[in-house]
Amino acid sequence: MKTDIMEISPTQKELTIEIEPEAVREVYNKVSQKYAKGAQVDGFRKGYAPLDVVRMRFKEQIRSEVLQEIVSTKVTEAIQENDLQPLAEPHLHLENSEDLKLNGSQPVVLKAHVEVMPEIPMPEYKGLEAVRRVRPLTDGELEAIIDERRQQYATLIPVEDRKSAEGDTVIVDLEGSFPDEPGAEPIKADDLEILLGDEVIEKSFTENLVGVSEDEEKNFTVAYPAEFTSPALAGKTVDYKAKIKSVGKVELPEADDEWAQSLGENFESMEDLRRKLSGDLESLAKEDADNRVRNDLIAKLIENHEFEIPNALIDIQARNLLNNFAQDLQQRGVDVNKVEKDFIQMAYNQMRGQAERDVRGAMLLEKIAEQENATVTEEEITEEIQKMARHYRVTPEDVRASLAQQDGEGGIANSLRTRKAVEALLKNAKITDGEWIDENQPQVIEETSGETEEKSKKENKETKEKKEVKENKPKAEKKKVKEVEEKETKKKSAKMAKES
Repeated sequence: MKTDIMEISPTQKELTIEIEPEAVREVYNKVSQKYAKGAQVDGFRKGYAPLDVVRMRFKEQIRSEVLQEIVSTKVTEAIQENDLQPLAEPHLHLENSEDLKLNGSQPVVLKAHVEVMPEIPMPEYKGLEAVRRVRPLTDGELEAIIDERRQQYATLIPVEDRKSAEGDTVIVDLEGSFPDEPGAEPIKADDLEILLGDEVIEKSFTENLVGVSEDEEKNFTVAYPAEFTSPALAGKTVDYKAKIKSVGKVELPEADDEWAQSLGENFESMEDLRRKLSGDLESLAKEDADNRVRNDLIAKLIENHEFEIPNALIDIQARNLLNNFAQDLQQRGVDVNKVEKDFIQMAYNQMRGQAERDVRGAMLLEKIAEQENATVTEEEITEEIQKMARHYRVTPEDVRASLAQQDGEGGIANSLRTRKAVEALLKNAKITDGEWIDENQPQVIEETSGETEEKSKKENKETKEKKEVKENKPKAEKKKVKEVEEKETKKKSAKMAKES
């Protein structure tokens, strides 16, 4: 067998493989004999038909099996001979396939396109700059979390001698059908609590459930707007039937020392509760600031290093992102089987860009781990498994059993190795502290050294106007980022308060 390798790109190698006639003839004879032993040919006893007759009778089957066996074997040998590590199944091309004879009278020449990992240059990861900005506790944020805790301990007091009004909570058994989709699965919810007038409740529910009494039944129709938050209901019309089980008024406990002590969380007073929650929020804000620094440094690392990424790895990550997206849709009530294929393809194409960044980042961090001689010990893996067990409230054995069904403990080892690479990135970065930027009060963002040159004092008016237009867009984008960050922080804060 003769092989020749050519580099198409850093991730693509082309193998030209020439298989000698003798090797082809050996496989051809072996396969022919196999068919001859079991062949049932008219005019001959089973297994006694002449070999030439068998080869003529089963010509296509023999050709297919010879080709499959010889190509599979020789391509594997050629890959090993050239020390290649394929990331996916090679793409094969048989030269002159239509006229090619596979009886050993001529050599077989084929090309195998193999996708491999590229040679990644050692990344320049030392000296990257980032600004650490900690979001301060805003006015009312602490009280909002305390109010949420009070809601958890609220009691529903039945109202008497009157019908329901805004501000009341009605408990209903709800049934809903889709008049425009007779075959659609109906909506059914028992003991549903609806706070009349609540801004998160569709207005039609408040309009139709104000003025009802216990044991009353109410039929009404809701036409949901196209932009409704639930994709399963957006743009649809639903006929509802509500059976009123009770009407009540929510009473919240007084936010006093007695209530704080009753929470069973070692709060001595409301002042103590506020102080500890404030400390938790500040810790959370610092943690979020650290996470943003990590993300900024990784983003800069990715932007500073351009190299070709294997398409196979991008496809795998894009499909992972698509699966996560599909799971999110399902949790929001969308039947993914009914989603149009064009939409799925569009989502997949958009996710490929993020997938490429993810893969590039992972490859760079692995290179940093290699440079830093990052190793993961069995003790570290065991400790991580114990942390997971505590988090999910299961035993370490349960975690190990779950891991065994996936990629074993290797996934944890890779995660810990990546974590060490990120810590090396942080350790070697130039991180400065900066003030938090309030989106409601435009401020000039601190610029790290080397990022900008001194602005000329003699810029004319036209240049300044152009500059303002150019710089206005990034500020708007940063404002959106800050809004998202604050919302996520508030969500985490509320969750933390519930679980504390």
